Amino acid sequence: MRIGVLSSPESWYLADLQRAAGNRHQVAQLNWRDIAATVGDQSAAVTASGIDLTTLEAVIVRTMPPGSLEQVIFRMDALGQLAAAGVLVVNAPRAIEVAIDKYLALCRMQAAGIDVPKTRVCQTPGAALRAWQELGGDVVVKPLFGSEGHGLVRVNDAGMAERTFDLLAQLGSVLYLQEFVPHAGFDLRLLVIGRRVLAMRRHAVCGDWRTNLSRGGRAEPVEIDDELASLAHRAAAAVGARQAGVDVLTGLDGRRYVLEVNAVPGWKGLSAALQIDVAKLVLNDLEQLAAKA
Repeated sequence: MRIGVLSSPESWYLADLQRAAGNRHQVAQLNWRDIAATVGDQSAAVTASGIDLTTLEAVIVRTMPPGSLEQVIFRMDALGQLAAAGVLVVNAPRAIEVAIDKYLALCRMQAAGIDVPKTRVCQTPGAALRAWQELGGDVVVKPLFGSEGHGLVRVNDAGMAERTFDLLAQLGSVLYLQEFVPHAGFDLRLLVIGRRVLAMRRHAVCGDWRTNLSRGGRAEPVEIDDELASLAHRAAAAVGARQAGVDVLTGLDGRRYVLEVNAVPGWKGLSAALQIDVAKLVLNDLEQLAAKA
């Protein structure tokens, strides 16, 4: 297969996919900013990095760089055109759009009967302060778009709440508040690849409540039961993703909450913790999809 990977040239994931592909597949790096399109000719085309992307069998989205609203919409539209032309796009453009929007993804999961933390989304400091009080005065404030623990702030002080909400409102941010769920200092990252689910437990470093490996968290393999596997598949399906990272937090009462779904999931830490060639599994999943097309 000829596979394009939307990533930075220095991406660890690009290199891992190229390693796993060996001589079996051709894996080329693509730049988001190079995407261009033609319309009105005999056939519409989408190109990037000198490659006609409609000639590829698959495109893997490995990063989602910031851009203007116009740039982001065009990029998603271009991916949609590729999917319509028969190119396997993983994940599908709409799945990426849903998953990257924490509010929309949470709504989809709640509609699917999945337990999620109590969350408030608003746009003014006054509304955010009232939401903070409703949620018990202890919340995690998150950027609406973002991942890997960046921009997360735990707010459990009234003065800090006022300053935080005022600052975010001045920056034009949507105020996304989620109740802080007391837990035992770890969460689960479930990685869905087609029908398969891999899992690791992520422990927070001493003195920190965040478990993200990029923030210093420690990973270890964990046995996955049927309930967890089902939860992972349901969460991924709720946003329409075939390959997804699902973050699950178990409260002290034993209740399992899905915090978010990542449609551009990393696997570096999980691959090391489980000693599994995840990149090979990703490529195998593409082969199965191509065989059904």
